[in-house]
Amino acid sequence: MKLLVTGGAGFIGTHLVRELLKRGHDVVVVDNFTLGHKENVDCFENNSHYKFYNIDIAQTKEFCTKLKDEKFDMVFHLAANSDIQKGGKNPDVDYNDTFMTTRSVLEFMRISGCKKLFFSSTSAVYGDKKELLKEDIGDLKPISYYGGAKLASESFIESYSYMNDFKTVIFRFPNVIGPNLTHGVIYDFTKKLQDNPHELQILGDGSQTKPYIYVLDLIEAIVKLTLDTPVENGVEIYNAGVEGATNVTTIANIVCEELGYENVKYNYTGGNVGWKGDVPKFQYDLTKIHNAGWTASKNSDEAVRETVRNIKES
Repeated sequence: MKLLVTGGAGFIGTHLVRELLKRGHDVVVVDNFTLGHKENVDCFENNSHYKFYNIDIAQTKEFCTKLKDEKFDMVFHLAANSDIQKGGKNPDVDYNDTFMTTRSVLEFMRISGCKKLFFSSTSAVYGDKKELLKEDIGDLKPISYYGGAKLASESFIESYSYMNDFKTVIFRFPNVIGPNLTHGVIYDFTKKLQDNPHELQILGDGSQTKPYIYVLDLIEAIVKLTLDTPVENGVEIYNAGVEGATNVTTIANIVCEELGYENVKYNYTGGNVGWKGDVPKFQYDLTKIHNAGWTASKNSDEAVRETVRNIKES
């Protein structure tokens, strides 16, 4: 198959591209290195099945024009702002890098006739709900610009899918971690401890508790439920999650233990969130994705520990 991966130079995108090439597909990556890194995709340059475009996807006309001669069997749309704190300081970031990139992808698919789409959404679309999060739960009220842009993208995808007979799979990601991590709490703790091995600032009170999924488990799920499983007309939404959840203090303990930092003083900033728009706790109902035949190989704590070991090895 010929496949387009937007955001393919990013953390998750790089792992997906590697798996798709390993399976023998022709892969075209579009990225402008806002969050992705050129060195992430340099290793693919000599692969005859790989092609790269440096394009700002949010510029719809430019995006559609530069790809007008390409015909794809499926689009994997991963391009988005993933730095929630950065987006929280400037709403334009999520509007441009998340919503407008989605609009461009949908327009390109409409014009070019591509009918299959995978979209990376997020738990943030649910907002700060206390109950177990199920895909068909109603009254979605995201509390961050990031969550709002993802939910708006989902709505546009629903309408484009209906109007153009797209076959679409949406995954709502939890926190994704693993090799070559570029941001997030584990990354931040590691950098802080390198600067000061005696003290660690922890945003909030450390009780924030979320599921963390290992990126290679996530890639397996994406491929299984898009390429290995027939996609029906319309939109299928899955919570792509893991068993268990991990709180921030436990993550700090694992980082210190695995990287050999002893007697570290934790300095908490206080409150039950790290920043405005952060959801302190959530847990997925995983019934749907388990019934589809996929279960993560690592639970949340195991994913955190393995990720820290990846950092140590690199």
